[in-house]
Amino acid sequence: MKKRRGTQEAPPSTPAGQGDLFGGSLAAPAPAPKRATAAAASKPPPEPPPAPAAPPAPSELKDVSEALPSLPGAPTRTAPTRTVLTVGELTQQLKATIESRFPRVLVRGEVSGFRGPNARGHLYFTLKDAEASLDVKMWASQAARLRFALRDGLAVVAEGSVDLYAPAGRYSLIAYKLEPEGEGALALAFEQLKERLAAEGLIGDNRVRPPRPLPFLPRRIGVVTSRTGAALQDFLRVLHSRHPRLSVLLCDARVQGEGSAEEVARGIERLSRTDVDVIVVTRGGGSKEDLWTFNEERVARAIFASPVPVVSAIGHEIDFSISDFVADWRAPTPSAAAERLAPVLSDLEYGLATQKVRLRRAAERQVLELRERLGSLRGQVVDPRRLLSTERLRLSDAEDAMTRVLRQVLREKREELKGHSEHLQRQRPQARLAEQKARLVQLSARLKDAVRADVADRRARAAQNRLELERVSPIARVAELRARLAHRQARLVALQKDTLASAQRHFQRLEGRLDAMSPLKVMSRGYAVAFRKQDGGVVRSIADVRPGEVLGIKFASNGAKTLQGCEEIEATVTAVKGPVDC
Repeated sequence: MKKRRGTQEAPPSTPAGQGDLFGGSLAAPAPAPKRATAAAASKPPPEPPPAPAAPPAPSELKDVSEALPSLPGAPTRTAPTRTVLTVGELTQQLKATIESRFPRVLVRGEVSGFRGPNARGHLYFTLKDAEASLDVKMWASQAARLRFALRDGLAVVAEGSVDLYAPAGRYSLIAYKLEPEGEGALALAFEQLKERLAAEGLIGDNRVRPPRPLPFLPRRIGVVTSRTGAALQDFLRVLHSRHPRLSVLLCDARVQGEGSAEEVARGIERLSRTDVDVIVVTRGGGSKEDLWTFNEERVARAIFASPVPVVSAIGHEIDFSISDFVADWRAPTPSAAAERLAPVLSDLEYGLATQKVRLRRAAERQVLELRERLGSLRGQVVDPRRLLSTERLRLSDAEDAMTRVLRQVLREKREELKGHSEHLQRQRPQARLAEQKARLVQLSARLKDAVRADVADRRARAAQNRLELERVSPIARVAELRARLAHRQARLVALQKDTLASAQRHFQRLEGRLDAMSPLKVMSRGYAVAFRKQDGGVVRSIADVRPGEVLGIKFASNGAKTLQGCEEIEATVTAVKGPVDC
C-alpha cells in the first residue's frame, strides 16, 4: 500500500525502544560537544531534515544493504521500527532538556509590555532586543525585593532559570534578580523615589509643607536609633555636656538590615504620639547599603506625617539620604544635631540672671513714672456733682426747644396730608389703574407677537446661511489638495532617491576608470619614473640625458596616491649606451 502524498512518517526507533526527541533512532551515541557540562545530562538533538514532499511507498523503502554486495563479516541489520510520541511526551522531554540545560542564566534586554504587578503581586513583562523577545515572570516574593521601579524601555540584566509551560507549549524566564544596566539598582531607586516624592510635594522647592522651625529649648527630645549604636552615645555625650537637664526619650529600632525601615517608621509614629517637642532620627556612618534604611519610602512618609519637627542626622557630612530631604532640618552628624537642639546651660543661666536684673530695674522705673503721672492727673480732676448739674440744665433747654420744633413740623405735615387726600379723591385712582392695566395687556401681546416674528425670521436666515456655508465649505477642497500634495511629495522623494542612486553609480564607474588610467597603478606593478633633478623634466629616452646629470627615480610603493607621496632615489648618469635588445 502506498502512502498519500503530503503525509510524513516518523523515523524508526532503535530496537531497544529508546528514541530521540524527534522520534528518530539513536543507533550510536554522538560525541559530547566541548561546552557540555556534567550537570546537563541530555542535550537537545539537531533539528531533523525536512520531510520530502512525496515519500516513497513502503515497497520502495528497502534496506540499502540489499542493493549492495555483501561484505565479509558485516553484521546483520534488523528492520527499523518507528516510535510515535504524543504531544505531552515530546513536551516533557523538551522541558526536561531545556530546564536542565539552563538552570541559571543571565539575560540582557529591554523591558517591554510591563503593566505593573497583578492582583497577587507577580510581575509579567517581555525582554527584547533587535533579534528576539523573551517572556519573563517574577514572583511576588522576589518582586518585593526590587529597589527600583520597572518601566518600559529600561535596559536590565535578568538572572533566573528557563521554564517551559507545557499546557501552552511556551518557554519563559523565571527571574529572581533584576539589575539595571549602566547604573546601580540603589542609585536608580534613590532617584526614582526622589522624583516621586518631589512630584507629591514632600520634598523640593514645591513641597506642600515648608520646614518647621525647631524649638529653642525643647522640654523633651525623642530619638529613634539603635540602643547599642555609637550614634546614640555621641548624641547623648554632646547633649548632656551642653545641657545636663534635658530629657531624652529613646525608641530603640534597628537601623540596618531587613525590616529596619518598618521599625524606624514605627518609632517615629510612636514618639509623635508622646509629649516630645522634636524627634531626632540618627545613626552612624556606613556604606550606601548600610544607610539604605533611611532611603525607604516608608520612613520618608513617616517623617513627613509627624506632627512635631523632625531632625535627620544620618551618617557623615557627605552622606545624603531621602530622610535628609523630607526632614525639617538636616544635621551633618549626630553630634551636630545635639549642638543644635541643646543650648549651653551656663549661657542660659547667665542670660536669665541678666534679664532678671534688667526686668527689675525697668519695673522700678515704670512704677516711679506712673506715680508721677497719677499725681498730675489727680490735680486735674473736677467735682462731678457740679458738672452733672450743668449738664442737666443744658438738657432741659434742649428738650424745650425740640418740643417746639416738633409741634410746628407736626402741624405742617397734617395740613399737607389733608391736601393730598383731597387730591387723591379727585383723581379716582381705581379707574386710572384699570385703564393702565388694559393698556399694559395690549402692549404685552404686541410685544410677544413681534418677538415671535423676529425669532422665526432669524431662524430662517440662519438656516439659509448654514446651507450656503456648507455649499462653499473648503474642507473637501483642502482634503483633495492634501492628497495631491502627499502623492507628489512621495513621487519627489522617490525621484530624489533614484537620482542620487544613479549619480552614485556614475561616480563609481568614473572612479574605476580613473583608477585604471592612473600612472600610479602602472608604477605599483614595479615600474618607476625617472626625471632630471635640474629642471624636473621626465626622461623618456637616452637623448634626454647626458653623462654626469643627476636623476630622480620615483617608485609607487606602500599604496602612494600622488607623485609627491612616492618614494624617491637619486642617481648620477655615468654613461649612455645605444639601443639594445630589452
